[in-house]
Amino acid sequence: MTSSSIRRFAVFASRHVAVRTGTILLVVAYALMGARTMPTHPVQLNVPKNWPPIAYDLSRNPLTQEGIALGRKLFYDPILSRDSIISCSSCHLNYTAFTHVDHALSHGIHDSIGTRNSATLVGLAWGTHFMWDGAVNNLDMQALAPMNHPAEMGEETAHVVAKLQRLREYRQLFQIAFGDSVVTGEHLLKALSQFEITLISSGSKYDRVTQKSTDETFTEQETNGYRLFKQHCNVCHQEPLFTTGAFANNGLPPDSLLRDGGRIRITHDPNDSLKFKIPALRNIEFSFPYMHDGRFKTLRAVLDHYDHGISASATLAPELRDGLHLTSNERTDVVAFLLTLSDRDFLFDPAHAFPR
Repeated sequence: MTSSSIRRFAVFASRHVAVRTGTILLVVAYALMGARTMPTHPVQLNVPKNWPPIAYDLSRNPLTQEGIALGRKLFYDPILSRDSIISCSSCHLNYTAFTHVDHALSHGIHDSIGTRNSATLVGLAWGTHFMWDGAVNNLDMQALAPMNHPAEMGEETAHVVAKLQRLREYRQLFQIAFGDSVVTGEHLLKALSQFEITLISSGSKYDRVTQKSTDETFTEQETNGYRLFKQHCNVCHQEPLFTTGAFANNGLPPDSLLRDGGRIRITHDPNDSLKFKIPALRNIEFSFPYMHDGRFKTLRAVLDHYDHGISASATLAPELRDGLHLTSNERTDVVAFLLTLSDRDFLFDPAHAFPR
């Protein structure tokens, strides 16, 4: 049976679903349509030159134009939340490095307030643990955490799937992306992963200078800041991802209200007390406020902390036990270098923005 015949058969069956034999016809038609796999268009992930291999297993979720487009639509759709007001993008705005900037802690449904600042979304294909405490070790599962959190999206996965299944548009999009119009939690999560994997920032001034892709050079201040950064910061914020993906206690005294112990909540290992995921620094100019609880509003305040605000404890990162001891001018130079990590082409790329 040709594709046009299948479509005509489906239309015929749908128009006669009210009659006794109509339901059978509709089932047969959908079976015939499901047997025909819609062609998809594979996408090659653009891994920047001299970057390490990605950690994500693309063989289990190959990138396609259709899967990425579906994931992007889902990312911006508040249907994923209980009250259909909060979307993934509510806390991860593309033009602010895929995080929020107007409050320290994430806001969720019914004006609820979470317990942590939202993390930036960049370079996720290289990640092996996600969330500030590493509670999730698979990108495909990450979206379940905010989706099911009562103070964030407050939903149940089965209910989200049911809502999507009721919408013809989503049935069609899942059919196109995954060859099946039946919405499943697996395909929902894989579509989100496909979009998030494409969030690679590699077009900053830092990249242009270090890759010598243009005649651009660092200023004297940026050069000195880069030297200081490699001397004091690169152990945890390793180039080119500007994170090791590990967890560390950076000397923040615990918030007396939140009392957040960090990774120890997941591992229950005292050695993980007050350790949090080391964040990537790309586009850090746009991702304030900083730290897991959003306590610092400026980069200068962050560097001031590392200079004279570190709280000693048993799990403090060894590199920070003596502080950084940077002069005021040196801290200014480091900030100047950090600003070279801004990638405006990434932040304002229409391919990452709300789908219109």
